[in-house]
Amino acid sequence: MIDARSVNHHDLSAHMPGMSTPQGKKRRADRTFRDEQLDRGFFIALLVVHLPPGKVLLSLDRTNWEHGETPINFLVLGAVVHGFTLPLIWVPLDQSGNSHTYARMWLVLKLLRAWPAKRWLGLVADREFIGAEWFRFLRRQGIKRAIRIRQTDMLDDMNGKEWFEHVQHGHFHEIGEKVFVFGELMRVVATRSPVGDLVIIATDFSARKTWRLYKQRWSIECTFSSFKKRGFDLERTGMTERSRLQRLFGLVTLAWMFCLRLGVWLSQTWPIPVLKHGRRAVSLVRHGAQHLVDALRWKPQQFMAILEVFIQAFCLPGAAESEVVTY
Repeated sequence: MIDARSVNHHDLSAHMPGMSTPQGKKRRADRTFRDEQLDRGFFIALLVVHLPPGKVLLSLDRTNWEHGETPINFLVLGAVVHGFTLPLIWVPLDQSGNSHTYARMWLVLKLLRAWPAKRWLGLVADREFIGAEWFRFLRRQGIKRAIRIRQTDMLDDMNGKEWFEHVQHGHFHEIGEKVFVFGELMRVVATRSPVGDLVIIATDFSARKTWRLYKQRWSIECTFSSFKKRGFDLERTGMTERSRLQRLFGLVTLAWMFCLRLGVWLSQTWPIPVLKHGRRAVSLVRHGAQHLVDALRWKPQQFMAILEVFIQAFCLPGAAESEVVTY
């Protein structure tokens, strides 16, 4: 999958070893996604051991596409690491559009079994993930929240637009005291985006920390982008059956994580050049993927050394990693 940069079975078969025919290799790929051993617990166990020490920020969002007339819609919960969100648990939804509150609650409860609430720095999410039952559930689980709400949502006896109508772009305002948001007593902070939209966040953190954390919500969008056209071309899959999609998403997550893990490690020694517009020439994921594909194809001895990197957890951002291999 890393070599082919695709999840399409025809593309994968050309990169699979062995003397069998392309059709035989394609059938082998098909059988992989029918393997019931590749269940949710299998993927969670492999992924959580790679999280950095201490508390981590969690991000929740959906990604969706269509195969013909069939909508494919994933609800994904993951940990923010090095500017991306590493998916930890996901579920294909039965319907297109927004997720149901109970689907979100189920996802959180499943992850809490492997990653207890004391290891969660908090949860960030967009306006889709609101509601009284959902907010109350997170508080009872001991999970701090920084969730964007709509400008029409009521904050005590006025809606968000009435509270923050005067806010200008570049200015940040906080309601002086905690107010009731969906029945929960929370802080509320707001600013205005460059295009003029009100950004209102209900939070359990201080105003300054809220903005720092909420900006990292975008990291999950970066992950989805590198799962699709910019990475593994996830949308080219022909699968629509839920259990197979679940396994496919898990295998893509593992392949993607290895690319990011190597990219982070390489950047400690060979930083990625920063271009004039202030962004890196390539992302950490692309940086790792380029070196990983090169090693897989042409440098088997270096690939064996790279495996040493894959068994280590991510370091905290800004922390130096131990030198365990040479590349």
